[in-house]
Amino acid sequence: MKYISTRGDQTERSFCEILLEGLAPDGGLYLPVAYPQVDEATLTKWRGLAYADLAFEILSLYIDDIPADDLLAITRRTYTAEVFGTPEITPLKVLEPGLALQALSNGPTLAFKDMAMQLLGQLFEYELKRRGETLNILGATSGDTGSAAEYAMRGKAGVNVFMLSPHGRMSPFQQAQMFSLQDANIHNLAVEGVFDDCQDIVKAVSNDLDFKRQYKIGTVNSINWARLLAQVVYYFAGYFRATKSNTEKVSFTVPSGNFGNVCAGHVARMMGLPVAKLVVATNENDVLDEFFRTGVYRVRGSAETHETSSPSMDISKASNFERFVFDLLGRDGARVKALFGAGGFALTADEHARIARYGFVSGRSTHADRIATIRATHKQYGQIIDTHTADGLKVALEQRSAGTPMLVLETALPAKFAATIKEALWIDPPRPAGLEHIEDLPKRVTVLPVDVQAVKDFIRNHV
Repeated sequence: MKYISTRGDQTERSFCEILLEGLAPDGGLYLPVAYPQVDEATLTKWRGLAYADLAFEILSLYIDDIPADDLLAITRRTYTAEVFGTPEITPLKVLEPGLALQALSNGPTLAFKDMAMQLLGQLFEYELKRRGETLNILGATSGDTGSAAEYAMRGKAGVNVFMLSPHGRMSPFQQAQMFSLQDANIHNLAVEGVFDDCQDIVKAVSNDLDFKRQYKIGTVNSINWARLLAQVVYYFAGYFRATKSNTEKVSFTVPSGNFGNVCAGHVARMMGLPVAKLVVATNENDVLDEFFRTGVYRVRGSAETHETSSPSMDISKASNFERFVFDLLGRDGARVKALFGAGGFALTADEHARIARYGFVSGRSTHADRIATIRATHKQYGQIIDTHTADGLKVALEQRSAGTPMLVLETALPAKFAATIKEALWIDPPRPAGLEHIEDLPKRVTVLPVDVQAVKDFIRNHV
């Protein structure tokens, strides 16, 4: 399996090459030359596999430069009950017939990002050891990617992490998870801006090829194909748990900010997984909802990016969105480069009409909706859900179709957003043992301006 850029560079690269590279040299994102196809016989073979073995089967279709025995050992080392709290890894929480939450937040940082990041940590360590090299990871987080990356990479041989986050815009719990880490290879940089500023800095540094190569810069954001590939697995796992036969279809609703989580669903659907709808649920930062409804991708600036009670979705430039647009436009790299180089853009009427072929629909949720959904879910089903999952559930209820199971991807545990849970339910959400007083731990963080050079200087001085 080889990979090409979404922006027209047809140079084919192997999985392990792009694993450590992140963005393509032309600024595009990597995608496989073609999606491997699975048929009903393959689905039958995979149904009932343990999660780690299902991950191996799917990853094997995309990775041919890691020996099979090594790859199987990596997936079995990653997806364990000890790390994820249950042998099922991503169990379903059934709310009522045909409606369930897929639990993705049982990992060490209580968010779905652990599902991919734990694997990425293992892959990085394996490949760096094989090459005898080191890697300096540069990432941006709106809340959960950062802690998931840091917990996956802490203490890993040959890896340093430089994680950018928007200063003061994460929940106290999210900040504490990241800033309390004292490991020498972990560096937290709080940028005096919004998440999109952090993301822009990561891209700018990654696009400086001389700096990137001199300081061996890699990425863990979902612009890294390996991370998105890991997320494809739980769509298959959810499908198998929600159905009894491979002739049934399932819909998924995904709380979306950067489009990485739902893009993995797009990949699964392109492979042949029987997906009816991929429902994109946004918060007040609704650039994606606007696109799917109108065909207009209108990027907002920092001043227009709202600070909300589902902060991990406070994003107005969806990095992974480019991968879907590449497929939507018939893999026309030159057109994709022109559109994304211009920032915002509008599809033609014919192009907008094509979206329906890919199963995408969308909806929007507000703070009032989140509060109402959290209350209703607790009252009707006895479940406490976090704010992002509430956005997803609200939109899922609007997009359900009779006879088709709807799975809402749970993105985090409610403990991470205690203030809003207390506003909705007048109780504090339960916390896993050992995290009761995490906000009181000593913090280790450096505040920087919105400045690419300041970040480069920090990296230069800390490698």
